[in-house]
Amino acid sequence: MAAAMEEGFGEANWSTDKVHSLSRRSESAQVIPITTSNPTSEEDGADYIASSAADWGGGELNPQDAWLPLTESRNGNTISATFHLLCSGIGIQALLLPVALATLGWAWGIICLSLAFSWQLYTIWLLVHLHESDSGTRYSRYLDLAMTTFGQKLGKFSSLVPVMYLSAGTCVQLIIIGGGTLKLFITTVCKDGATCDAKSLTTVECFLVFMIMAVVVAQFPNLNSLVWVSLIGSITAIAYCTMIWALSIGKGRSSDISYDPPEMESNMDRFGGILNSLGIIVLAFRGHNVILEIQGTLPLSPKHPTHKPMWRGVAISYLLIAMCLFPLAIAGFWAYGNKVPSSNGGLLIAISKFHGHDTPRIVLGLMFILVIINCLSTFQIYGMVIFDKLESNYTSKKKKPCARWLRMAFRVFFGGMTFFVAVAVPFLGSLAPLIGGLTLPLAYAYPCFMWIAIKKPKPKGVMWCANMGLGCLGLVLSALLVVAAAWNLASEGLHANFFKP
Repeated sequence: MAAAMEEGFGEANWSTDKVHSLSRRSESAQVIPITTSNPTSEEDGADYIASSAADWGGGELNPQDAWLPLTESRNGNTISATFHLLCSGIGIQALLLPVALATLGWAWGIICLSLAFSWQLYTIWLLVHLHESDSGTRYSRYLDLAMTTFGQKLGKFSSLVPVMYLSAGTCVQLIIIGGGTLKLFITTVCKDGATCDAKSLTTVECFLVFMIMAVVVAQFPNLNSLVWVSLIGSITAIAYCTMIWALSIGKGRSSDISYDPPEMESNMDRFGGILNSLGIIVLAFRGHNVILEIQGTLPLSPKHPTHKPMWRGVAISYLLIAMCLFPLAIAGFWAYGNKVPSSNGGLLIAISKFHGHDTPRIVLGLMFILVIINCLSTFQIYGMVIFDKLESNYTSKKKKPCARWLRMAFRVFFGGMTFFVAVAVPFLGSLAPLIGGLTLPLAYAYPCFMWIAIKKPKPKGVMWCANMGLGCLGLVLSALLVVAAAWNLASEGLHANFFKP
C-alpha cells in the first residue's frame, strides 16, 4: 500500500458624492454597483449602464465587473467569506509540516511555524484593509492592487505570472493529487486486487475522471454562488486533517522513532535542508492570491465597509486553520519523527507505511474520499480566478458579457488544459519548492510595500519600519528558498517522468 501511495502522489471608506471607477483597459480596480445577476446582451448592458447611473446618482461607471464571475454577485457575508477562506487556505501541503520539524527540531520548528502563521496573518490584515481606497475604489483582484501600487509594467511583471501560477498551477496540482488519491482509493477498496481489479483505471484515467468532475462542478456562474461548495470543502479539509493527526496519535509511535535531525554530509547540505524546511512551513499557508477576490463578493455601503465582516471571516477561518495545521505538525512529528516521507502526501504515506496493516480499510477509504472532495472544492475557487481572466479578455474586446455557452466553453477549455499539463508534468509537486519560492513575495512581501505606497505611513514610524522590514525580509527569504530549491534539485536530481504519471 505504501508503494502504491507513493506512486499515486508522484503539491474604506466610501465616497458618497462620487464613485470612482477606472477602465479595465487600463488594468485598474473599479467600483461597481452591487448586483446579483448580469446582463445577457449588449443592449441589456446599455440599459444596465443607464439604470446604474440613475440609481447611483451619476458618476463614471464601468459595467464590466458586473459581467465577470468574481464580482458579478456582491451579496456575500462573513459566513460565506469564512467558507471560501477555509476551503482555499487548507491544502495537502500541510501534511509535509512534520518533515520541516524533523530538520529544525521541536523548539525551532514550532517557533518558525508560529512566526510564519503570524506573519502571513498580518499580511492578510493588510490586504483586507487595502481592498477599499479612501476615494471609494475597490480592488477586487490582487493584480489590480499590484498595478495600482507599483504601476502597470512593474505590477504586471511582479504579480501577473505568480498570480496566474498560484491559480492555474494550484488547479493542476489538485488534479494530480485528486486523481492520485482516486487511484489509491480504488486500490484500497479492491484490497490490492484481492476483491476486484485494482488496475481497472490507470492513473491518467483517474486524472481524467477527476477533471471531468471538477469541470461539472465549475458550471456555477460566479464565486459567490460557490458558498455551498466551499462549505463542503471546508468540512472535508477539517475532517481529513483531524483524522490524520488523531490516527497518528491513536496508533502510537514505534520504538525506533528518532527526533534527531538527519545527518548531512556537508554544511551546505545542512543549510539547504534548513531552508527547505522553512520553505515547507511558509508555503503551508496559501490563499493570499484570492483574499481580495473573496472580499470582492461582500456588499459595500457608506456605513458598512467590507473590511469589518471580512476580517471577522479571516479571524474565524484562520483559527480553524491553526487548529488543523499545528496538530498535524506536532502529532505527525511525535508519531513518526524523522521517518515522515518527504514526498507529496507526507503524513498520508506515513500512515499507510506504518499503520496500513492495522488500520481498517474503511477508515483509509473515507480519508481518501475526503481528500478527493476537498480537492474538487478547492479547484473551484482557484479556477474562478482564471475563468475571470478569460472572460475579462472577452468582455474587454466585445463590450458585452459572455453568453452562457461561452462561459461553459471557457471552463471546459481550462479543464482540458490543466488535465494536459497534469499528465505532461506529473512531477510538478517536485518543483513546488522552486516555484513556491518565486511566488512567496505575493504573500509575505508585496502587501507590506503596498501598504507603504498607498497608506503612506509616517517615514521611519512604527508601521513604516515594520512593513519595510517584513517586505525586505520576504524578498530575501524568497531568494534564499529559490537558491536552496535549485541546489536540492541539482544535488538530488529530478525524476522528470513526462507523460508518465
